[in-house]
Amino acid sequence: MRPAPASGTMPPMSKARRGADPLPATAGMRVRVGQHSAAGTKGANEDACGIRIPEGGAAALKGIAAVVADGVTAAEAGKEAAEACVQGFLADYYATPESWTVKHAAGRVITALNRWLYGQSSRGGRMASTLTAVVLKSGVAHVFHVGDSRAWRLRGRDLEQLTRDHEAQVGERTFLGRAMGVEPGVEIDYRRVELEAGDVLALTTDGVHGVVPAARLRELLADAARDPEATARAVVEAAHAAGGTDDATCQVLLVEAAGEADEESLYARLTELPFPPPLEPGMVLDGYRILRELHASSRTQVYLAEEPGTGRRVVLKTPSVNYQDDPAYIERFLQEEWIGRRVRSPHLLRVLEPAGPRRFLYYVTEHVEGRSLRQWMDDRGPADLDTARDFLGQIGAGLQALHRLDTVHQDLKPENVLIDADGRLRIIDYGSARVAGL
Repeated sequence: MRPAPASGTMPPMSKARRGADPLPATAGMRVRVGQHSAAGTKGANEDACGIRIPEGGAAALKGIAAVVADGVTAAEAGKEAAEACVQGFLADYYATPESWTVKHAAGRVITALNRWLYGQSSRGGRMASTLTAVVLKSGVAHVFHVGDSRAWRLRGRDLEQLTRDHEAQVGERTFLGRAMGVEPGVEIDYRRVELEAGDVLALTTDGVHGVVPAARLRELLADAARDPEATARAVVEAAHAAGGTDDATCQVLLVEAAGEADEESLYARLTELPFPPPLEPGMVLDGYRILRELHASSRTQVYLAEEPGTGRRVVLKTPSVNYQDDPAYIERFLQEEWIGRRVRSPHLLRVLEPAGPRRFLYYVTEHVEGRSLRQWMDDRGPADLDTARDFLGQIGAGLQALHRLDTVHQDLKPENVLIDADGRLRIIDYGSARVAGL
């Protein structure tokens, strides 16, 4: 898991803009955002929140995401769990394949994140948190919810709670009935909400709505058009002024223009991207100039190429035309790309962002100048003891990084390990990898 932002802070945001992407998504959507989080009387803030407004094609394809999480106080590592929920969702959602719908992509990310939290808890130090996220795309708000944080929509003078609290009543006491990291599987509430210009969306933790009545919250959110950031701060301050002692967090998203809903057209175009034809040296695919073929099998082709604009060497992996009518194969190919975008280890091959809009189905990885472990063994013969220990340590580090993401490679062999000129090993080929819970 990548390092998480400090509780109550948000990752750096970039201004959304229309790029040169030919795909017709999120056209004209304009959103202003703000957020604020403050600790209660117990000291450390166990809430976390984050908003991501990507640039260019990512804004069109994936939309704008906001998420709040409230670490479960009874858990030993509630603060860390909340931070992991926010950081993990915002990072991994934007790494999902472009052809996945918002519901499918976010659902898979939350499922995998829950499994990771549960795995960490089983190793000691229970990690549990609520999670409420919203993705704004193509005139629609997609709401995902686990726990008792809340999502709201203010339209005119009408304030609507978009989520239901997952609570269990035992006698006169109320307990959290559902949370991230408590069980190996998690049930995710999902809701699709049509947007209009002027709508105000808000995400709050129970430190806000536990003490601020809905009528008062409506009054505060009505000022969002002036300054969403100031509105979010005012909501949190109102919670503590009302006697609230818990951590309090509020996010505000003001929809200035809802954009054009064109989800079906976008999804159809992405899932129907043609397979690239067999490529030869000198040919150009979406700006990538093919240098030579590195590997070919009945399932895929791998090419060395030059990246447009930079000229750096990268590797293109393309699907075999033998499977162009096989939906399960295409889904597996897309999942392989997603796994490669998530990994962060010097001993795992990374999948890169494409240089521009894709008009064919393929993905891009870093280029490792070297040879496979199989070639090394054929050239050098058996490794001595020190070299074998070094190699096993590097391979083990790569596998541990995968396992921290609850991913099992399932096809580890000398052909799937590369050695560069400095002796660094990288595990490649995630085509057979399995992600727990998916």
